[in-house]
Amino acid sequence: MRIGLLTEGGYPYATGEARLWCDRLVRGLPQHEFELYALSRSADQERARIPLPEHVTHVRTAPLWAPADDGRTYSRRERRRFADCFKELVHGICAGAPDPFAAGLYGLAGLAREQGGLYAALRSESAVRALEAACRAPGASRTVQAAHVADLLEFVDELERMLRPLSLDWYEEDARGEGLGAVDVCHAAAGGVAALPGLLAKRFFGVPLLVTEYGVQLRAHYLSQLGAGRGEEPRPAVRALLAAFHLRLATEIYARADFLTPGNAHARRWQERCGATRDRLRTVYPGMEADRFATVGESADRGDPDTLVWVGRAEPAKDLIALLHAFAEVRRAEPRARLRIFATAADPGYLADCRSLAAQLFPDEAADSVTVGENPVAFEEIGGPEAPSAAEAYGAGRVVVLSSVIEGFPLTLAEAMLCGRATVSTDVGAVCEVIGGTGLVVPPRNPRALAEACLSLLGDAERAERLGAAARARALELFTVEQNVAAFQEIYLRLLAKGSQRPDGGGIPFARPPEARVPGHWTSPTWAKPAPDPTSEAAV
Repeated sequence: MRIGLLTEGGYPYATGEARLWCDRLVRGLPQHEFELYALSRSADQERARIPLPEHVTHVRTAPLWAPADDGRTYSRRERRRFADCFKELVHGICAGAPDPFAAGLYGLAGLAREQGGLYAALRSESAVRALEAACRAPGASRTVQAAHVADLLEFVDELERMLRPLSLDWYEEDARGEGLGAVDVCHAAAGGVAALPGLLAKRFFGVPLLVTEYGVQLRAHYLSQLGAGRGEEPRPAVRALLAAFHLRLATEIYARADFLTPGNAHARRWQERCGATRDRLRTVYPGMEADRFATVGESADRGDPDTLVWVGRAEPAKDLIALLHAFAEVRRAEPRARLRIFATAADPGYLADCRSLAAQLFPDEAADSVTVGENPVAFEEIGGPEAPSAAEAYGAGRVVVLSSVIEGFPLTLAEAMLCGRATVSTDVGAVCEVIGGTGLVVPPRNPRALAEACLSLLGDAERAERLGAAARARALELFTVEQNVAAFQEIYLRLLAKGSQRPDGGGIPFARPPEARVPGHWTSPTWAKPAPDPTSEAAV
């Protein structure tokens, strides 16, 4: 089977979990051919490509960061056609109408497919005037109606970048048999712009589309527009227009995809609210390499009984400020307690604020007048002598804490469970779904509740050990690479058996044999016809 894997800012370039799960999926299914179609976000990212297995037949990359002006100019007829399609698109965005949005989107895709790129047309004065008219039309929100010229220009610039997949040459099958139009299944590793090429392959060639979202792209966009940690507030009209575009695109993807695999029930609820039907939904948890945590998880050593551990990216969404205040209450009740914070990445300004608060709340302590003082809160990095790996970081203490106010699928929580550690978490995102009763959950932004939960486990070693063992058993059942790969193998076969709307295959699975892509006499249209009867007159 040929799988066209679609990514944006991830595999095979970026680091992090978004790349890792794709790599685990591809390496776990060597019986299939994978073709990678990657939308990159920077030149630096493209220089850091990871090694690929042999069954990845080719990689195509399209930059979303570089200028895309191909010098193409349209004739008067083409400009009129573009104007009609673009008016429908922006009307759908501003008025929140799905049908005009879809008609405009596919109209622009058809124009790009026939005539070339849309760069100049999307940045033209006529495009800005059409957007302005849509913003002023009845049905648009008050914020959109108040858009100024600077807002319109900024949104048009962003819209051109997001619609670049419409102008790519990924779709038509070339002489080597490569192209999204020739694959058996398009698998988008994320929603939003990453799934747009798959949407067009389904529209033009009938290729089945599978969309996987471990973090809902629409939700991620909403959070990114809050301006947290960036020091600036986005322009209200631009923010409203971008949100409307992403909502309309997500709705179209969820309506047209043949199958959707959210990474948790939290993501599934978002998809259902945007129009996805339950018969096309199946929750597939991310696959994690359990072997990395086996040594710590199976060890009899349960870590330092007086130590709390936090692992993750130091940023405002993780609410380390609340954790530090909670630890202040823990220290008052249990003076021997320590907190070790392992930052895998950080917002420098936020991390500096956390260090400053820790220094104020917890002065350095010394056992006597000749001993160097130590702070009970330690900020560390994974890879040092005391924690050479993530597993050692989780294993450093008896209890692992998650204090976030915003979460999707909490990967650090699942890793702590694989290490057999009891957990204390805030009730956000998919936390309750992940732990399933194997840890303690408290309300977010409540340092007192967080402190009480931590003290209850620090003071009860048997309970902490029972919860840790149950957590590891649950993680091994639900969050391993094996269950993830098996689920997608089944889904691929299901989509292929369902058939497609291809004009050449008639919706019949395996209608085009693999030999059709290999040069030779069997690629002739007559290769499958039966040989003539040697006794017939035609043969004579």
